[in-house]
Amino acid sequence: MADDKKDSPKKDIEIPKMELDADGLPSDAELEALQKAIDMEMDGINQRDDEAEAETTPEKRVEELELELANIKDQALRAMADAENVKKRAEREVAAAKTYGIERFAVDVLAVHDNLSRALMTLDGKAKEDLGDNAKNLMAGIELTEKDLILTLSRHGVRAVPGTGSKFDPNVHQAVAQIPSDEEKGNIATVMQTGFTLGERTLRAAMVAVSTGPAKS
Repeated sequence: MADDKKDSPKKDIEIPKMELDADGLPSDAELEALQKAIDMEMDGINQRDDEAEAETTPEKRVEELELELANIKDQALRAMADAENVKKRAEREVAAAKTYGIERFAVDVLAVHDNLSRALMTLDGKAKEDLGDNAKNLMAGIELTEKDLILTLSRHGVRAVPGTGSKFDPNVHQAVAQIPSDEEKGNIATVMQTGFTLGERTLRAAMVAVSTGPAKS
């Protein structure tokens, strides 16, 4: 059996017994016999190797190659998936850097907006009518500046949080009071300080009073 030949332990080369001559060296005939024994043993080893190779059928070889190809394909797919994940992660990081890179600057600019808003809130409708022409022009300029600031911020992804009449959202609103109003219960009744978002982040929550519904008479 081929398996028996392949699994059987290899025999040591049988070295012919040699008698040394007077000089302490084997004779030429003994050397030739030794060389012949070595050649025969090598022929046996080569024959066993040839028989082992012959046992690998074409079908088995095809199966081995298909398995090797499947392993290579799997490794290639894994490498492609890793490369795609790295690409997507890099794209997300670039997008995030582009979107949120102005976050600290935007927060500082909100202070300018607050000052403009406070200046406009100091006068109600009646007080504005009592102003002189120069003062009215000044207030109109402040209003225009505030609107332009809001538009400029929005072009860079900074947007005002929905105010009066919108549904209270704890993610973007900070309730500081609950008051009766004509707004539906749970909606924003009034805004004390405008909130802003940048992308999906809340730069500053809006300070609001939440409506408890119309006052009971």
